[in-house]
Amino acid sequence: MSLIGSLSIRFPTRPQLVTPPQIKPLSICTPPPYPSLQWRPLSLLQRKAIKSTNSHMYPDVDTKMEEAGGGVKINYTASPESYERQPGETSTHYYARRLIAVKPMEALAYEASHSGLKRALGRWDLIFVGIGAIIGTGIFVLSGHAAANNAGPAVVISFVIAGFASALAALSYSELAAMIPVAGSAYTYSYATMGEFVAWIIGWDLILEYAVGAATVAVGWSGYFVAFFSACGVELSSSWTNSPLGWDEAAQTFTVDKTGYFNVPGFVVVILLTILLTIGIRESAMFNNIIVVLKLVVVVIFIFGSARFVNPANWQPFVPPSTDGDWHHFGVAGIFAAAQQIFFAYIGFDAVTTAALESKDPPRDLPIGIIGSLLICTVFYIVVALVLTGVAPYQHLNVKAPIAVAVTITGQKWLLIIVTLGALAGLTSVMLILLLGQPRIFYSMAKDGLLPPIFGKLHPRFRTPYVPTIITGVVTAILGAFLPIDILGNMTSVGTLLAFFLVHVGVLVLRFTRPDIPRPFKIPGPGYFWMVVPIIGAATSLLLIVVSETTTIWRVLIWLALGLVIYFSYGYWHSKINTDPRSAFEQSGEYEDAVL
Repeated sequence: MSLIGSLSIRFPTRPQLVTPPQIKPLSICTPPPYPSLQWRPLSLLQRKAIKSTNSHMYPDVDTKMEEAGGGVKINYTASPESYERQPGETSTHYYARRLIAVKPMEALAYEASHSGLKRALGRWDLIFVGIGAIIGTGIFVLSGHAAANNAGPAVVISFVIAGFASALAALSYSELAAMIPVAGSAYTYSYATMGEFVAWIIGWDLILEYAVGAATVAVGWSGYFVAFFSACGVELSSSWTNSPLGWDEAAQTFTVDKTGYFNVPGFVVVILLTILLTIGIRESAMFNNIIVVLKLVVVVIFIFGSARFVNPANWQPFVPPSTDGDWHHFGVAGIFAAAQQIFFAYIGFDAVTTAALESKDPPRDLPIGIIGSLLICTVFYIVVALVLTGVAPYQHLNVKAPIAVAVTITGQKWLLIIVTLGALAGLTSVMLILLLGQPRIFYSMAKDGLLPPIFGKLHPRFRTPYVPTIITGVVTAILGAFLPIDILGNMTSVGTLLAFFLVHVGVLVLRFTRPDIPRPFKIPGPGYFWMVVPIIGAATSLLLIVVSETTTIWRVLIWLALGLVIYFSYGYWHSKINTDPRSAFEQSGEYEDAVL
């Protein structure tokens, strides 16, 4: 017998209508997150029921039977008893089973309606959240680095490849976000499909996407901050606008910049945004919407203001040949290597899912916010990349502010001032969204017991997760002040690709294990053709990870190993679904009704 034991699933022959017990509804039973579902008020120890009032009928018992050590049957219903150690179950089997414990969909749905977070975001707010996070570092900063070191003018193709992978991920994210409208992004989806161990890995991995990603943006923001003052005739000290560490791309080693002490602009802007996010989600959303409109206008001005200065000779050769023997540098392989780096440019759309508990109507609005923001930004990216490499030779773009370099070549000082201001606004909104997402993932993990309870505390006045917001802000500010953008950007891209891979797998798992759950949005395709999207999406994500720099992959693996130490030191022993499953089902005393 295997370590986990044999697994068999029992399905009813046909849906059965279940009559709710004739008892007085409990006061804590609030309206469900889905209009078509209602809560079935059972006992406090067995809150397992979301029953459909239309054609989507839930069976009375959705049961999975697993044979434990010693031939003991474990009943995996949506009840706390099924997660406890069973009589006669061996220690080896019990502790191994805890690693793959899946958080019940019913418990997730209950959290969605009892989060305590303020529901204030509509569909356009979510679209602007996505655009705010997408258009920023990828186009204003990393596009130049990828063109100069990996793809040359063919970075345009890299944007198309990265956009294709992101579009597939967006479809999978949309299905899961509408079905599981709970804060936590890929972490929550993994917990509901592949178990606690995988959920922890992806939750820890998402720190690379959000916190380290925000630090990457902060470094780029500092570069445009310096460029703006330079355009106005004021030269800022390089000692206090650069990090003391650099990265030698050819030697793949750190270098020490003796002229750089501390990146003050990058540090300060993160601290200011952290204060704003602590005040409230509604205020942050209004601020973000204004900035998004501003940076879209500036991007359009750059396109039309610089297009007439495009020199087609700068596009020759369109795919530069590799000359140093490193397959990451130019050639066809370099295009894919660049796609991995600028994948960072598309990660914003999944930040929409971290605001699920603050959305007015998650099943309807989340898919709109995810797909809508991605489509808008992809068009802008392709056009800007063409203009950028057409105006400036790609060899000159390995800087923190490549757009500013291109505008400087045109000799239009007025355009340089506008573009640098727009870049500052754009990068500010990216940092805002990334700093918004990370604390809410910490919040979800703390509610599950995988992190200390302090990470799940809400501010008594602003109803925001202020403790993880402050911690995230301080750590991000320090990273942005001391580390180079090359290291931060590459780690963020690989971490994001790993998250997308697990989201695709999650869609496949839930389609076959929980076909009964209503899906307000489904990946299109007749029969089993829908599987093409998550399968190709997962394969593409793995491909882009494989073509990453070896040093980047090792850094990510070391980071994940550190996360495992924390999990087995704390999270494994404090997991609510495993150590205190009743609290995972009876959180009504911990949550307050959301302010709608």
